[in-house]
Amino acid sequence: MSNENDEVVIGLEVHIQLTNLKTKLFCSCSNEYRGAEPNSHVCPICIGLPGSLPVINKKAIEFATRLAIVLNCRINESMYFFRKNYFYADLAKGFQISQYNKAGGKAFADGGKIGIKVNSYKRDIILNRIHLEEDPARLVHKGSIATSPYTLVDYNRSGVALIEIVTEPVINSPEEAREFLKQLKSIVQYSGISILDLEGSVRVDANISIKGHERSEIKNISSFKEVERALRHEIIRQKNLLKRGKDLIQETRHWDDKRRVTISLRTKEFEADYRYFPEQDLVPIEIDNEFIENISNNLPEMPNERALRLRRDYNLSEFDSDNLVLDKSIADFYEDGVNSDASFGLSEYKQYCNWLMNDISRWLNEHNMALKETKLHHHQIVDLIRHVNEGKITTKIAKTIIDDMMEGFSITEILEKKGKKRVSDEKFLEELSKEVIEENPKIIEDCRRNSKAIEALIGRIMGKTKGQADPHITRKIMVKLLKEKGIIQ
Repeated sequence: MSNENDEVVIGLEVHIQLTNLKTKLFCSCSNEYRGAEPNSHVCPICIGLPGSLPVINKKAIEFATRLAIVLNCRINESMYFFRKNYFYADLAKGFQISQYNKAGGKAFADGGKIGIKVNSYKRDIILNRIHLEEDPARLVHKGSIATSPYTLVDYNRSGVALIEIVTEPVINSPEEAREFLKQLKSIVQYSGISILDLEGSVRVDANISIKGHERSEIKNISSFKEVERALRHEIIRQKNLLKRGKDLIQETRHWDDKRRVTISLRTKEFEADYRYFPEQDLVPIEIDNEFIENISNNLPEMPNERALRLRRDYNLSEFDSDNLVLDKSIADFYEDGVNSDASFGLSEYKQYCNWLMNDISRWLNEHNMALKETKLHHHQIVDLIRHVNEGKITTKIAKTIIDDMMEGFSITEILEKKGKKRVSDEKFLEELSKEVIEENPKIIEDCRRNSKAIEALIGRIMGKTKGQADPHITRKIMVKLLKEKGIIQ
């Protein structure tokens, strides 16, 4: 680690909606509010009408227990909810029902860790706690929050179950934060408690400081991808202030992902400002060992377990298996593909992984799409590998048809449409090779001194055939012709 990174202190608070619940945390309103008319999924409990009484969603307790187990947390056997008081338009009742780990209160679970790997080193990011709370309403602005002339409130989200994962302030760089969030997203995917690709399903608050100075909290970063950008900007902002002799103040800031800057919202509140006190309308929660053991025994396969199995069953490297399991949908796609062809062996297992993690993943990143949003079928990659291995197309041609594959076209359809196939006619390739030799005397002279210069000649042939010449046959013919002319030995 560099000294520059050692100066940075980061702690994350990750709020994850339990989207796989059917109802909200304390009432029977539908949890599936996305796309609904504003303020149509509400009830007296959601909007805090006097006399309404919340009731805990048992399934939310099961989901929280599931996550606590896989994060190696210590689950508290007895706990109760608190009221976190603050006045804001997104809280109709003037307080948020949450959990508090002081004044006799306990979080849902304490401790835990997530292992990360950045460049050449591995380390654990230690967690402080995880706890349950309700989501506030959604505030809607016209354009940027900084310039909007008004704020609208949609209470459909109010009361949706959130689980908050709080790290210790032990993260030293934006890169470590990115890797932590990638691992956390993978664990949540596999645990089956949430679909984090849904809009608004995750928000991150990032506490960041330069060691020895006051911290800033960047609120409500709306996606994992934006967290690294926000942290990078805030580090530069804080260091520039210190260079100019300015003092850093404890404050809350907003991340404007359009302009990619943080904006000061208010001086940071302190814990006492929230006036926590127990929620008297909810009974304490008691969790016994039998409940925990039952959930533990029925957990799905988790990323680390799957990575070990992929190494064992498909002979993948640690690097390949660890990257493959990060996204459950991609790992599922991989196993469906390699198991769909009985003729596949160790070589094809590796080839399938390479295509999926390199060319396919690159395409998805460039188009900002998830695999399920495309029409790609695992049989297409099986056919692609078979065409390359049988010499029907070159690897270079295969790479040019990825766009069409993502639209769902079969390999045969694509090749017929584009007229692309491997050129293997030896007589044609020999004539083409003679032509290239005549056209490139300088490269021929280079070949006399260094036989590796032959690659440049083969490249010229590939150019003339638009990458369709069989590289093995082309090389064999070119070597034969150069030897006949005494240019190489």
